Amino acid sequence: MDSPTKAIISAGTTCGVMDITAAFLVYGTMGAKPLRILQGIAGGILGPDAYKGGIPAAVFGLALHFIIAFGAATVFYVASRGLHFLVDHVILSGALYGIAVYFLMQRVVIPLSRAARSPFSVKFMIIGVIIHIFCVGLPIALSVRKYSR
Repeated sequence: MDSPTKAIISAGTTCGVMDITAAFLVYGTMGAKPLRILQGIAGGILGPDAYKGGIPAAVFGLALHFIIAFGAATVFYVASRGLHFLVDHVILSGALYGIAVYFLMQRVVIPLSRAARSPFSVKFMIIGVIIHIFCVGLPIALSVRKYSR
């Protein structure tokens, strides 16, 4: 397997696993069940009917989650080919990328989707940004750097 493929597969898999695990753990402590979290992701395409879709909708949500993770990994990898700062300063670029992905999801992707919208909450924004820094941006940046040398 060549380095770009290794970088993207490693980054997307690590990001996807860490991000969904963080969601299950953090939001689970607030009463959210994994099935509902995954159905909520599926709701981006299926709309409110995702919550009636049982396990198939949850599996679809998990697949969508990983498609997004691999998309984020691919974008970072491609950008890093021209912007060497991204792999030379991996902690800063990873943290900033995690924040950028969070706000892209919140301000562009979710509003354009069929997902149910929640009212704005500073608490949930801070939680989301922290999760995206440590479970999205940094794993992607570190994986891409590992396979970019």
